Amino acid sequence: MKYLILLLSFCFSFISFSQKKELTLSESVLQQYRALGPDKMYGFSWLPETEKFSHLIDKFSTIQIESIKDSKFNIRITISEVNTVLKTEFRNFFGYSWITSDKILLHTENEYFEYTISSKTGRKILEINEKAEDLDYLSAKEAVAYTLQNNLFVTINNETIQVTSNSDKNIVSGKFIARNEFGISKGTFWSPNSNLIAFYQKDQSEVHDYPLLDIESTPGELKSIKYPMAGQKSEKPKVGIYDFRTKKTVFISPKGKNDDYLTNLSWTPDEKYVVIVEVNRGQNHLWVNIYDANTGEFVRSLFDEKNDKWVEPENPVFFPSNNSNDFVWISQRDGFNNLYYYDWSDKLKLQLTNNTFVIKNIISTINGGKEIVFMATGQNPLDMNYFAVTLKGKQRQITKNSGTHTLQIGLDGKWFFDEFSSHSIPSKSLLLNSKGDVTKELLVSKDKLADYKIGITEIGSIKASDGTKLYTRLIKPSNFDSTKKYPVMVYVYGGPHAQMIQNEWLDGSNLWMHWMAEKGYLVFTVDNRGSANRGFAFESGIHRQLGTLEMEDQLEGVKYLKSLSYVDSNRLAIHGWSFGGFMTTSLMLRKPGTFKVGVAGGPVTDWKYYEIMYGERYMDLPEENVEGYKKASLMNYTKNLKGNLLLIHGTVDDVVVMQHNYSLIQQFVEDGIQVDFFPYPMHPHNVMGKDRVHLIEKILTYMIKNNN
Repeated sequence: MKYLILLLSFCFSFISFSQKKELTLSESVLQQYRALGPDKMYGFSWLPETEKFSHLIDKFSTIQIESIKDSKFNIRITISEVNTVLKTEFRNFFGYSWITSDKILLHTENEYFEYTISSKTGRKILEINEKAEDLDYLSAKEAVAYTLQNNLFVTINNETIQVTSNSDKNIVSGKFIARNEFGISKGTFWSPNSNLIAFYQKDQSEVHDYPLLDIESTPGELKSIKYPMAGQKSEKPKVGIYDFRTKKTVFISPKGKNDDYLTNLSWTPDEKYVVIVEVNRGQNHLWVNIYDANTGEFVRSLFDEKNDKWVEPENPVFFPSNNSNDFVWISQRDGFNNLYYYDWSDKLKLQLTNNTFVIKNIISTINGGKEIVFMATGQNPLDMNYFAVTLKGKQRQITKNSGTHTLQIGLDGKWFFDEFSSHSIPSKSLLLNSKGDVTKELLVSKDKLADYKIGITEIGSIKASDGTKLYTRLIKPSNFDSTKKYPVMVYVYGGPHAQMIQNEWLDGSNLWMHWMAEKGYLVFTVDNRGSANRGFAFESGIHRQLGTLEMEDQLEGVKYLKSLSYVDSNRLAIHGWSFGGFMTTSLMLRKPGTFKVGVAGGPVTDWKYYEIMYGERYMDLPEENVEGYKKASLMNYTKNLKGNLLLIHGTVDDVVVMQHNYSLIQQFVEDGIQVDFFPYPMHPHNVMGKDRVHLIEKILTYMIKNNN
């Protein structure tokens, strides 16, 4: 009887496994964050000054409002009833926000609407030019700043103000500057009391035009972008400040050279000053400067920081109190980002944190301004957590589950909404109390991949040549057999500001990697030195020699793979995009024979063709680092190619321009070396939408075909 039960159990398990679905390539590409993605409480938001919260259901078409105190409290607002009142045609509530606890804000590309829940009434707040870009809405004043072409406008009190009137298209106001480096993501900054607005302005008249071919017109048409390449002329930044009371603008220029960077702008709570972090073009010296908001005049430097490699401020100074100009500064002067509390006279009051892990940014204050909430990895660099620290330096961890978290603060820190995932948890949505203890599980997602043939993922580590710990991820097929020999696809990025392996659902991988595993492959990744979230020493060893240290660590990964009895050492393939494309091509050409096949997407092939802001940080100016640029240039290694290499590029790539691949291919031709190339017409730096299925199929089938 015992053996019969075991036999039946085995048969049932076999039948269950055999009934599991095969993951299609299209599903793996298009449905990872849709049908196959974990359930989440999309659109979660706390209602202002209440213990109520809202989230979206029914494919974003309904707002559901619930209460912490009353489990039976449930209000639902449908998009159809809102459209009836507003006479609009919104498809869903995507992007909604709360104005008050009774009013929501909705907007199209050029219209803003208010809807009142209790009275079921609404109105159009304002409408602007349909060609407006860079919209920055200020709910307190029912005002919006925006750009039209290269000029800045503000619509406020039913009046449209043209803040700048530059006929020269090279002078651009109200947009981001420095190509989004230094944490810059926008170009306008409202003052605390809305009496003024600061904005970035850039003079691009000396920046070269780079042509992109638009094939969607007949004949094709060249459209130029401004692209400052390493060592060439850069943009000249300014900060403008417009005063709505005087209707006048004053401008702030760099204190140093006119192509220094003006970054991380912030307003003081009293609205009298702006604080700007100036960085020299060499990116090894920064100054935290104060300017008079009324005159634009320089007041003083609070302090400066230097580093022989680079400085890279990504967060503005933070003011924990609305009644004081004392501020908190994030600095990695001791090797890891930590919080430093200064008074307005630039005296360091206290180093609030002394962590040996990476702080990413400050979120807000809680508890009446007595604690600062910030996001950081914690002791496990694969996690992403939230912490709080008092202004006296007492730190606590709010999110206590190991994993990757997002947090929203409710009622001044009395409550938190925590949504997280990990290696083994698809997603959990939790309510936390002020101490960070779980008071309620709002939503626990099931594993949407449970019905599919999906293999296991192993997170491990190896050591670099200097003993540094490097994290690895190995994806195996569902029918893995340790007695067999498997080919391997190495997926690589390897560059700054990116971490491929994380403690989250799917461990930072793409679902198409699991499709590849089911085709009989192992899929391997190692986060080499130079990648993110490990501290300055880990990240900065790449300075002036991009590719060298990174390849060394990737080869340690190869050595580890070859030590595994089930790896076919003669069938190794590699793929990466952008910096990963640079790494892929570097390994194929500078370490020939290591990989049998490589596919490089949007690769940097020579750093002299890359943008100033990023490239010069890591490589310095070309004339300052002649040997480093020469060593990293892939044009010098084309004769070394062994195996098959496919190069891919979007034809309107404005990040890694096509000159990179064209120049490399030209050198292959001159050397008589055959190589494969595939362009994606009218796609920028990456291939998205439905065409992405074609891209991934191109990459993976090329590997499978040429790695036999």
